Amino acid sequence: VFGLPFVPPMSDGSGQDRALLRKAVQLLNEAGCVVKDGKRVLPNGEPITIEFLNDEPSLQPHHGPYIKNLGTLGIDATFRLVDAVQYRARVEDFDFDMTMQRFSFSATPGDSMRPFFSSQAAKTKGSYNLAGISNPAIDALIEKIIGANGRHELTVACRAFDRVFRAGRYWVPQWYRNTHPIAYWDQFGHTEKLAKYTQGVGAPENWWYDAAKAAKLEQAK
Repeated sequence: VFGLPFVPPMSDGSGQDRALLRKAVQLLNEAGCVVKDGKRVLPNGEPITIEFLNDEPSLQPHHGPYIKNLGTLGIDATFRLVDAVQYRARVEDFDFDMTMQRFSFSATPGDSMRPFFSSQAAKTKGSYNLAGISNPAIDALIEKIIGANGRHELTVACRAFDRVFRAGRYWVPQWYRNTHPIAYWDQFGHTEKLAKYTQGVGAPENWWYDAAKAAKLEQAK
């Protein structure tokens, strides 16, 4: 909690960062996962295999570079595409090696964290805890967040949770974008300074119909 936070390594964007691949080889070898007959194996000699499970074919290209780099390391990785019903059944049963999940929470964390991160959720089929996170420290910090007395205490508890959670390295961040582009007819007005978390989203709650702008559009037609 009090040390430097874990930050995922950043690649050079080429899709095959040699420096990171060398680091991966070093870490695997140090863990006893060496290459035998061209395949990366566990210390007990069992080959390392990873299956990416998904039901959306459009996401397959996103996994391509990852699978290619794993192959370079001697790890047999595949992308398994199944129908939506089978995918849901396997995810709810935690029957997968790796899959994708989008996380979205309110601006004020609370008991909604339990289904995603608690030890109880890890034992509950159909929960959102797909990483199987079961950590007494995380459980305790979730309760601290839920029972916080005031904003300051909540902020401190959340930052402590963030440090512990990130140190666990439960997932591989895939992509992130801090803007939400939209297209719209220029016939709406909004305040000069939008409310927090709405900038770029075009939240309808902060917009209104502007008759002058609408008239200009009609003239342009």
